[in-house]
Amino acid sequence: MSVDFELSSTIRQETGTAAMRRLRRESLVPGVLYGGTDPVVNIQLQENELNKALENEAIFSHILDLKVDGKNHKALLKDLHRHPYKPRILHVDFQRVSANQKLHVQVPIHFLGEEVAPGVKQGGLVSHLMTAVQIECQAKDLPEFLEVDISALDLGSSLHLSDISVPTGVTIPELGHGPEHDLPIISITVKRGGDESEEIAAEEPEAAEGSAEES
Repeated sequence: MSVDFELSSTIRQETGTAAMRRLRRESLVPGVLYGGTDPVVNIQLQENELNKALENEAIFSHILDLKVDGKNHKALLKDLHRHPYKPRILHVDFQRVSANQKLHVQVPIHFLGEEVAPGVKQGGLVSHLMTAVQIECQAKDLPEFLEVDISALDLGSSLHLSDISVPTGVTIPELGHGPEHDLPIISITVKRGGDESEEIAAEEPEAAEGSAEES
């Protein structure tokens, strides 16, 4: 189900390290809005409103409505600067977009059918080698996520970037650089733990026999 994101902000007059710290003490997150023909605008957002929106992964691959002093802008959330050890956002970057603008965006990959995949039923281990992929498309064609069905994936098999079905108007730029860039995104492999335990168990009787012969 599609989700609409709306964030409110106000123009930020102050800049500099001291001003940024003061804003954060007031539970405000400094940010910037750039792109298009309009000038760069320094903004500030309520920390709790931003954190609430970030609970949904779709915000990173969604054209959102960003209000700046009441004026609406279509924008992408381009970057987050997080505190190195505290659960806080230090700064946020937004990019203005228009409907026909070409975008390069990371979108999540949703894997379907894992529980019924033959390789899983045979006791295999699923390795998610990618959880997101870089795509190129116009803003109007931007998908929230891409789905990959692995319900037929066997033990010892994998799927690659070329196995992702993309909507009309969407491409995966990495695939344009040659076959060697068709990277694996998911695989089902044999669990090694069980094999190693069996090998150890098989070796133990032999060791016991050797000790008996020496005595």
